[in-house]
Amino acid sequence: MSNISKAFSNGKAFIPFLTAGDPTADKTVEFMMEMERAGADLIELGIPFSDPTAEGEVIQNANVRALKAGITTDGVFEVVRKVREKTQIPIVLLTYLNPVFHYGYDAFFARCRELSVDGIICPDLPYEEKKELSDVAAEYGVDLIPLIAPTSKGRTQMIAREADGYIYLISSMGVTGVRGQITTDIDAMVKSVREVTDIPCAVGFGISTPAQAAEMAAKSDGAIVGSAIVRMIAQYAGEAGPHIYAYVKEMKDALRGIES
Repeated sequence: MSNISKAFSNGKAFIPFLTAGDPTADKTVEFMMEMERAGADLIELGIPFSDPTAEGEVIQNANVRALKAGITTDGVFEVVRKVREKTQIPIVLLTYLNPVFHYGYDAFFARCRELSVDGIICPDLPYEEKKELSDVAAEYGVDLIPLIAPTSKGRTQMIAREADGYIYLISSMGVTGVRGQITTDIDAMVKSVREVTDIPCAVGFGISTPAQAAEMAAKSDGAIVGSAIVRMIAQYAGEAGPHIYAYVKEMKDALRGIES
């Protein structure tokens, strides 16, 4: 059993996201530990990039703040190293192809293996070109997490058949960000996936409230939340730790007891 699968082995998974280095690398370590203490099952950690095309304004601004504060890809790996001194919670890096390419594929995934990074999400990597990354990632034991959008339709099962780790189901069209209502037919997306694989599916994009998280998790295997947490960090900066803990605990509590 991989470390990622453990995140889905005890009920519905709650998966928070934050941008590494916002407001500082040390605070990112602190915030990740608060997330685990509050009940997070897996943490997605963003590597800041100057052109994060899948992100809305909230996470774009976090990328800018982190880059201005001096975070680098090596700095992100140092964050993971410090977290790994304290916990083995599953960690998935969210990045774009350019930073990985410039770091060097083998060098990047060797660092991932060294630090027990469990997976990577690369939103700008098309399915048709995924072997550029997936073959190298697999050599180093890192899962390449696929994204399936409402527009994937006929491609859903093609993507799902080759999925590793878990499938990130995109709940809404557009970029990341808090939404008042999620109208996508998640049930249909999950049903299509389930016809070809039993790999876990977690829903992200737009989730911000316990009710939304519970609704999405009831239809899948877990809920992913990013912008709501990143917005909290923007508001409270280095003092965001207690607020993150309370929020993650509330969200995780909302998922407890939901039947699969």
